[in-house]
Parts: sequence; structure tokens; C-alpha cells
Amino acid sequence: MRIKVIVPITSDLLNEEVRKEVAVYGGTGVEYDVENLDYGPASIECEYDEAMAVPDILYKTQKAAEDGFDGVVIDCFGDPGVKAARELVDIPVCGGFEPSVLLAAGLGQRLGIVTVLPDVVPMLEDLARKMGLHDRVVCIRYVNIPVLELGDKAKLEDALYRQSLEAIEKDGAHVIILGCTGMMGMAANLHNRLKENGYDVPVIDPAWAAIKMVECYVSMQLKHSRLTYRVPREKPHKWWG
Repeated sequence: MRIKVIVPITSDLLNEEVRKEVAVYGGTGVEYDVENLDYGPASIECEYDEAMAVPDILYKTQKAAEDGFDGVVIDCFGDPGVKAARELVDIPVCGGFEPSVLLAAGLGQRLGIVTVLPDVVPMLEDLARKMGLHDRVVCIRYVNIPVLELGDKAKLEDALYRQSLEAIEKDGAHVIILGCTGMMGMAANLHNRLKENGYDVPVIDPAWAAIKMVECYVSMQLKHSRLTYRVPREKPHKWWG
């Protein structure tokens, strides 16, 4: 099994960390190839960033299918370009949001998301509504740290802990979902800290959820329905340059 991981930013800043994580998360014998964008934003933190990222995401997804990859992970919690990519290729494609929320919904009734910035909150609210799970998502909190500054793990862990406690104690969350794939490696420690404080709740790592979801689809020989994700009609498309 070969899976392409597309990091939807124009820097390779996160590539090595993503490679290390998939080496831990990925199934035995699964080959992962990690690639960032050539065109698009430095990070995705708003609708404009997402729109700028999608063209190269689609190009790289199509190329992955042509190169024989069995599935694609778009390594972003906001699922940029996921639905369009599913129309384009005949292999499973997942971002971080859908797998995380579906997984969390089977582990508890009331879901809390802790993301990066307030700018992202409306985007995630829209995704929850489109999935029909907005009534289960009781809060979307944020640590107020930009994506490209998530490298300070101690600062990030403390902020995640504080906001997760608020989500549980003030909003009544029963499951915590980390709202950015750049928060990789935080879930286990956060779960332990919450448990030590009396709250034994699951904490979902979205990158891990996306990887295992794509692996599962490939192993079960499943892909998206062509009644939902119909093949685009043939017509001219004009790109920049």
C-alpha cells in the first residue's frame, strides 16, 4: 500500500516532522510519501488561504493517482479541496476533519474541538454543519497560536490543556478533537494530563485519524461513491500562467 501525504503549504518546514509521525502512525508495510505545495499559502488559517491552496492540492492529488498511489491524505484539519479531489480521482482521499469527527462521534456524545485561531472557527462550524454533526459539536475553542508557531511544544501543550479543560468543564465536552494537523504528537500527553485532573476523555489526533481512515478504505477496497462525487464533465479549464 502506497499513500501520498500532501502538506498543503508552500514550505517544507513540517515535512520531516510529518514523516516521523507517519512512521509511528502508519500500518506495517505501508509506504508514505510526504510532499508540500509548490503554489499556495504559507499556512491555512482562513477561507482565502484555503482557496489559494486548492489548485495545487488537486494537481498533486491527480498526479498521485497517476503515479500509482493507493490513497491520499491532505494533511490539514480544514479538509481543503477534499471533495473536489474525490471527484477527480478513483482512490480514497481524506483530510483531517471528517475522519476525526466521525471517529470522535463513536467515542462520546458531546464533541469539543480545540483549534489554532479564531479565524478558523467559522470554517470548522461550516464543516460540522455539512456533516450533519453540528449538534454534537458543543464548542470550538482555540489556543490563539498561528500554525507556523506550533513548534513550541511546551507552550502548545499548556494552551491545549487549558482550553480542553474549559471545553469539558464549561461546555460539557466528552471528547476532545485537536483542531489542526500541526498539533501532531500532542494527544497522548494531553489525555494523560486531563485524566490526572479527573477527566478520562478521548483526545483525537486528526493526522492519525486521517492516516488510519485512508489505510482502512484501501484495505477494505473502498472508495468514495460516484453518486456523491461525480466525475467532472469534460470542458476547458484555464489556469494561471
